[in-house]
Amino acid sequence: MIDHEVLRVFCGPDGAHGNRLGVVRDGAAVPGEARRQAVAKDLGFSETIFVDDAARGAIDIYTPSARLPFAGHPCVGAAWLLGVPALVTAAGVVDVRRDGDLTWIAGRAEWAPGRTLREYGSAEEVDALPVPPPGEWIYAWAWQDEPSGRVRARGFPGRGDGIAEDEATGAAALLLTARLGRPLTVTQGRGSQIMTAPRPGGLIEVAGRVRRDAPDQTG
Repeated sequence: MIDHEVLRVFCGPDGAHGNRLGVVRDGAAVPGEARRQAVAKDLGFSETIFVDDAARGAIDIYTPSARLPFAGHPCVGAAWLLGVPALVTAAGVVDVRRDGDLTWIAGRAEWAPGRTLREYGSAEEVDALPVPPPGEWIYAWAWQDEPSGRVRARGFPGRGDGIAEDEATGAAALLLTARLGRPLTVTQGRGSQIMTAPRPGGLIEVAGRVRRDAPDQTG
C-alpha cells in the first residue's frame, strides 16, 4: 500500500468537484524518477506530487506518463497542504499567498507545459465537445461573460495515459490569462473553479479552493 493523501483542488464555491491530486508526503520513500513515475502511473491521478522537503515546500510533480517542472493544481494543493510561503519546483520558486478560502500561487507562462488554447463561440459549444483523440493537449474555452472575465473551459491532455479529460487545469488557465492579459474566473470540468490574475514582472497568479478527499486503496 502506497502511503498517500488525496486532495481536491479548484473546488467550486460550495466545495464540490475539484481535480484530485495524489500527495506522497514522504518523498524520500520513493527515490528516483523511474520509481516516482511508476507510482504516479499506479495511482492514476492527473498529477501526483512527492514532497521532498515540507519545510522548504520542495515538491516533485508527475502525471501518469511524465514528470512536470510546474503545474497549477499540484502547486495550489501543495501550498494549501504544507502552509508554506513558497514552493520549490523544478521550474523555479513559486510564491504563495492566502486570501480567505483561496490559495494563490504565482508562476510564469514559460513554466507551463505547452498546449493548444482553442476558443469557441459559446459555453454551450464547449460543453458539447467530444473527447478528441490522443496527440494534442487542447484547452477548449469560451466566454461565459466577457465583461466580467468569466470563462467556460474543458481540458483534454491527449497523452493517452488514462486521463482523457482534466477536471481543472491551473497551468492552462495561467496560459490563457497570459494571452488575454486580464483576470479570469474559469469554470472547468463538472464545476471546478479557477481564479487568475496577471501581476507585475510577467507573473500570473492562480487560485483555488482545496478540500481533502479519501485516498484510493492502491497497492
